[in-house]
Amino acid sequence: MVILKSPREIELMRKPGELVAACHREIAKLIRPGITTREIDAFTESWIRKQGANPTTIGYNGYKYATCASVNDVIAHGFPGDAPLQDGDLVTIDIVIDYEGWVGDSGWTYAVGTLSEEAAKLMRVTKECLYLGIEQAAVGNRIGDVMHAVQTHAESNGFSVVRDLLAHGIGQSLHEEPNFPHIGKPGKGFRLKEGMVFTIEPMINVGTYRMTIDADGWTARTADGKWSAQYEHTIAISEDGPIILTDQGEPR
Repeated sequence: MVILKSPREIELMRKPGELVAACHREIAKLIRPGITTREIDAFTESWIRKQGANPTTIGYNGYKYATCASVNDVIAHGFPGDAPLQDGDLVTIDIVIDYEGWVGDSGWTYAVGTLSEEAAKLMRVTKECLYLGIEQAAVGNRIGDVMHAVQTHAESNGFSVVRDLLAHGIGQSLHEEPNFPHIGKPGKGFRLKEGMVFTIEPMINVGTYRMTIDADGWTARTADGKWSAQYEHTIAISEDGPIILTDQGEPR
C-alpha cells in the first residue's frame, strides 16, 4: 500500500532531507586521492550522530555501516573499506538519515582527482537523468513518464540503465511501496498523486545494464566490469510540482 503523506508530514520529512544534503556537502570536502571509504564512513556516522540523528543503514537487514560506498564498477551497496581511493576513481556515497522518526535518502557520485573523459561524461549524464526524471514528477503524470525521461537520455548518450535495483517510497521507513525500475514507457505505470514521497535514483552504466552480487550478499557490480554512476534524491509530489527534500543547492 502506498502511504500518502499530508503536508504536515512532508514538512517533518524536510529535516532529515536537509541533514542528508548537508552531510553530502561535508563529504564533498573530503573526497581526494588517498582517503579510504572507511574513513568517509566513520566521518559520516560521527557527523550524523552529532546532529541528533541516526544513520538508518546501520543494522538494516544486518548491514553494518553508515554509508554505502561504491567505487568504479560497483553499482550500489558497496561496503566501506581500507583501499585508498585513486586519482581518476568514481565513488558513490549513499546516505540514509533518520531524524525523529522520519527518513531522508540520497546517494551522490564524486570524482576523485582528475577523471577520464568517459567517466566525466558518465557523471554528467547520470546527474542529468536524475533531474530530467524529477521534471516529469508532476501530479497526474505516470511513473512511466518519469522513467522514460531517465532511460531515453541515458541510452541516447550510449549508456545503459540498471534494471534490477529499484527506486522506492520512503517516509517513516526506508523502503515503502511503491518500488519501480528506472526504465519506462510514457503513459504507463502508476499515476503520481499529491502526497507521494519516493526516491529517484538512476544507476547508469558505461556497458551492460546487467549486474552481479558479490559473495557478501550486498555489493552489486556491473556484469562486464565497466563503470557505473548514481545520483539520488528523495522527492515529494505536490500540486505545485516536485519538492526535492534532499536538495544540496548544487548547480543542475
